[in-house]
Order: sequence, then C-alpha cells, then structure tokens
Amino acid sequence: MRSEFHADLPPSQKPDLIGGHFRSFRKDPTGFLIRQAGLGDVAYFRMGPQHGYSISHPELVRDVLVVNAQKFVKGRALQRAKALLGEGLLTSEGRHHLRQRRMIQPAFHKDRIADYSRSMVEHAHSMSGRWTDGAVLDIDKEMMQLTLRIVASTLFSASVDDDADDIGRAMTTVTELFNFLLLPFSEWLQKLPIPHTLRFNKARDTFNSIIFRMIDERRRSGEDKGDLLSMLLSARDEDDSSLMTDEQVRDEALTLFLAGHETTANALTWTWLLLSRNPESESKLHAELDSVLGERLPTMDDMPNLKYTEFVLAESMRLFPPAWTVGRLAVEDHELGGFRIPKGSLVLASQFVVHHDPRFWERPEDFIPERWETQSVKEAGQRFIYFPFGAGVRRCIGESFAWTEGILLLATLARRWKLRLEQGQKIGLNPMITLRPKFGMRMSVHAK
Repeated sequence: MRSEFHADLPPSQKPDLIGGHFRSFRKDPTGFLIRQAGLGDVAYFRMGPQHGYSISHPELVRDVLVVNAQKFVKGRALQRAKALLGEGLLTSEGRHHLRQRRMIQPAFHKDRIADYSRSMVEHAHSMSGRWTDGAVLDIDKEMMQLTLRIVASTLFSASVDDDADDIGRAMTTVTELFNFLLLPFSEWLQKLPIPHTLRFNKARDTFNSIIFRMIDERRRSGEDKGDLLSMLLSARDEDDSSLMTDEQVRDEALTLFLAGHETTANALTWTWLLLSRNPESESKLHAELDSVLGERLPTMDDMPNLKYTEFVLAESMRLFPPAWTVGRLAVEDHELGGFRIPKGSLVLASQFVVHHDPRFWERPEDFIPERWETQSVKEAGQRFIYFPFGAGVRRCIGESFAWTEGILLLATLARRWKLRLEQGQKIGLNPMITLRPKFGMRMSVHAK
C-alpha cells in the first residue's frame, strides 16, 4: 500500500464517452470495482459530475469507516434511499442517528434475540414441513418469504401472510428501480409522472400502508408486546423525554423490516447454491447436524456446537456478501493512501472486492468453510479483511440477530433437506441494494 503523498489523481479506468464511468459501473458494478482494485489500493472514477475513489486495502477501509468516520457521511445511494426509508437508522446522520440507535439497541439485546430464536426455528420448521421430495422451488423467493415472516413476527409481533405477495412485489420493484435513484438528476426525475416514478411510488405506498397499519393497531390497543414496535412507540429521548412521531416510528420500522429480511434471505440463497456445488462440505454440514441435533430441532443453546454450520454461513458471506459495497461522502478534505480526497468526493469500499483479494485470502474464489477453523470471524473483522456487516459506528445494529437467524434457519432446513440446482439455471450477480442472484435460483429439494 502506498504511503507517500501524490499530488496527481490515482489511476483510473478509461472513461465512457458520456458520464465518466457511470455506464461501465451500472453495467457490471462488481466487475468494475474489481478492475479498479487492479489499478491500485486507491483508484479514481467519475459518475457524471460526482468524483469518486475506490479503496481496496483493509487499512484504508478501517481509516474511512472507523478512524476518520467523522469526516464522512453516507454515500449517494443511501442518501437517495431516503425517498423510501425516510430518516431511518440506515440513512440518518449525526445526533439523530445516535439518538435512534440508542433507542433501538435494547431490541437486539442477547436475551431478546434468544426469545426471537424460537420464532425463527418455528417458521423454518413450518416451511420445511411444506417442502416435498423432488419439488422444484424458487429458493430465492422461498428464503425471502421465510425471513419476511420472521422479521414481522419477531420485531413487530405481526403476521404478513396476507400481505406477503404485495410486499414481495414491492421489494422487487424497489430493488429493480434502485439504479434509477442513482441516476444524475434523479431527484428532479422523481418529481415527474414517468413510469419509473409511478412504479416506485406505488411500491412505497404499499410499504407505508402495511407499516402505518401496524403502528395504528398497536397505538389503539395500547398493548406492550415487548417487541421492537412497542419499544419504538414508548421510547423517550434521553435529553428531552420526547416520544417518536408516527413518521419517525415508520422510518425505523420500515428500515428494519426491509433490512431485516432481505440480507439474510440472500445470504441463505447463495449458501444453498454453494452447498449444492460442494458435496463434501454439504456432507460435513449434515454430519454435524446429525451429531448435535439428532432428530430434534435446534435451539439457540446449540449454536456454540454448530461450528461448521457457522463456518458455512461465514464462507458464503465472504464469497457473496449481501451488503457488497459501502459508500461514504467526504465532508472535508482527507488523505487516503497518499492521495488527496477532496471534500464532496464519494469513497467506495467494497466487501466483495476485499473478500476476494488473494493478498488476504488463500484460494479466494473457492468455497472453503474450513478456513474459519484457524481464523475466527471476529479476528478477520478486526483485520478488516471481512466486513459483511460494515464497521464502526454505522455497523449493522442487527448483526447478532442475522447470525442467529442464518445459523438456525440453515440448521433447521438442512437437517431434513439437500438442494440441487436445476439444470439450465443460470447464475449471475445482481448487485443492487443487496447482492441478489440475477436470474433467480431454481433448485430441487431432496430428502436427506
């Protein structure tokens, strides 16, 4: 990694004829960032009028996300996501973000996650019972439905079965239109009655109607169910003792509602693909489940003994990190790797790139769950070569929830089933809000 200061720009790919590198990035985001990393640990790009810098060394990632985090705010992608999420935990900044995080944190206490874990297993067991030997399923959709039911029941004590199809369609719409939000001048385009805007607004209205209905029903009942929604409605600011408005509750609830199922669902979808391609690893997983669980369902108390299950999930999120890149905007000039990063510049740190870097990972393209036997997730995170949940003060508040959910769902389903990729099913990356499979994931299920 460079340490001397350079007055000139970092290396850069050849720009497109129009818009700098925007079209190249939009066509293949992960490929673009991998090519950037090939130019150096700091590389320059331009998206229309926006100047940007990609960083691909763990020390630089740590510098931006932790050491000098106060010099940066969320990048354009999440700033534009305010059109859907408002001022929720994912998009807010400064004092408001710290206030909201402090108020929400108790919902993810270890004791509460233990309560949530029973619902996680219950929903996964129910899905497992509906699967039939030899059935061909859209596993990406199955995982989305499963994690959607779980986040609704654990965090909001609600059932979304009646709304599941509407939510699924709205989520797909938002994901597909996310690139539209990143277009230069999309702030103005979004005010026009064009098809993209109308579809996005319809999806947002679907989410609003469901979330506001939950809020209204809970306020009218006055019942404290001990879940996140009750905590949001009763939480008071430490400074002025004020309660959240319905709009503030909606922003936080929707943020956690969407983030709490989309990422885990994608992680599990990629995990099933990797297991189907690596039968030796799959056999080791099943051997562990047979040894630890036998014929019974898993509980949170089993997690310390489900080490290989954890390794499988960790390795899946290394190869296919659901959050595949982190964007930050510089609010003041800063030096990175010897280059001056001017105020207003965008900095991208890609989990996908760092997780595949041969400098930090032996055989980085291979699925090797055993690599986690000699280096824990925590140790890799401390080295900043592995950061699927981000880092620093903006690290995902639901990380413990996600690990618990991912391990228990994988254990519950894999104790009975093996999944195999359907012949002709194409595999590709769709790096949007999260790293979704581009062509879906049709798989057949087979009794173990």
